[in-house]
Amino acid sequence: MKITKLLFLFVMTAFLFAPVIAGAQVAPPPPQIPYGTPITLEQAKKVVAAAEAESKKNNWSMVIIVLDSGANVVMLERMDNAQLGSIEAAKDKAYSAVFYRRPSKVFQDLLAQGGPNLRVLKLSGADPVEGGIPIVVGGKIIGAIGVSGAASEQDAQVAKAGADALAQ
Repeated sequence: MKITKLLFLFVMTAFLFAPVIAGAQVAPPPPQIPYGTPITLEQAKKVVAAAEAESKKNNWSMVIIVLDSGANVVMLERMDNAQLGSIEAAKDKAYSAVFYRRPSKVFQDLLAQGGPNLRVLKLSGADPVEGGIPIVVGGKIIGAIGVSGAASEQDAQVAKAGADALAQ
């Protein structure tokens, strides 16, 4: 009789916690996009110009930074009236995007889910704030753009405009 009750309790517990365990999502494996030849200054200028145009169109004062595929600064622009703190924030977002080969929004979304995804906080250089995007040309990462100065969704909008400039 005791074994039957214990078995029943075990089965019921498994049914109760199965949705929680099944619903828990863990970080996806890193994208297998290879690194390519580092972005050139001319390419970085195109990226920054497109990002700046998107920023100005919306009256946002931003910091825009472009890193090469080795996470070295190629170009940094601080628009008039952009807050000083956005310099490091933009750099951190771009570093995260090039270092982990994915947009920084991926880490933001994982943290929002909580649970085991909180381990993202321990990843060195993984900035969990939207606004960092890898720059991919010819199927290879040649750098990343990071933008800061407004809401993270707006930062990402400007970063995407910049990253898309080389896709055209």
